[in-house]
Amino acid sequence: MTDGEPHGPAIETRGLTKRYGDVTALSSLDLTVPRGELYGFLGPNGAGKSTTINVLTGQLEPDEGTAHVAGIDPVVNPVEVRAAVGILPENGRPPSFLTVREYFEFAGATRGLPDERVAEAVDAWADRLEFRHKLDTLCTDLSQGERQKVLVTQAFLHEPEVVFIDEPLTNLDPIMQERVKRFFRTYREAGNTLFLSTHFIGTAEEVCSRVGIINRGRLLAEIRPAELGGDSLLDRFFEAVDADSDDGTAVEAGLSADPAAPEAESPVESGAETDGGTEATGED
Repeated sequence: MTDGEPHGPAIETRGLTKRYGDVTALSSLDLTVPRGELYGFLGPNGAGKSTTINVLTGQLEPDEGTAHVAGIDPVVNPVEVRAAVGILPENGRPPSFLTVREYFEFAGATRGLPDERVAEAVDAWADRLEFRHKLDTLCTDLSQGERQKVLVTQAFLHEPEVVFIDEPLTNLDPIMQERVKRFFRTYREAGNTLFLSTHFIGTAEEVCSRVGIINRGRLLAEIRPAELGGDSLLDRFFEAVDADSDDGTAVEAGLSADPAAPEAESPVESGAETDGGTEATGED
């Protein structure tokens, strides 16, 4: 596959491996995500989900293997891939010294968007997620829910064909969660690709067209929720991960049921990344 090729999968990895010292975060990961799919990446904490996204978005180099996103090699062209895709990090933070409007203008400028297009996109999202009254507020003064609305918006500001979204519903109230999920479905139906990393099984089962189950850096299974029949994704998840784990109790500790529940703040200030990305820490 050549860089920038418009055909082929939206996301493809072969033998992708990443180690942190003696810990193997990704182990020969083979992924193929066709264009126009809402692909769920489901696993317990520490399974390798965030490491995968960091490699695919050019923020982290693998030790072995290859990857292509929208025809771009993120190792060879990390800046190009980050400009092309959308990235919604888990527990991200927009720059504290900018207002919400300034942050969007900055994000649009770094992606080469005309001012008019940025204004139109911000206008639409301000109505969709009800934050118009916060546009001139400093990002440091936003609540957790308001900050999440801003980060969701920046990921889709340039209407990318591929978007990586990591726990997108965290800190959003039920109404906003439903609006975001509805938008994801509409965006996918328009032919775009969304890669949803989560440990919320209900969210994955509800919105994803296909779900990959990852544990200890290995892809264990891929499931289409619409074809589960009488089974549940939860049951299939535990079957796959328990069979791969030394102790299933560790898996249960890494799962959550309520995406609206507050989570621990990340010590990483992702506002330093113009695309909202996070620094690679080796944690998932």
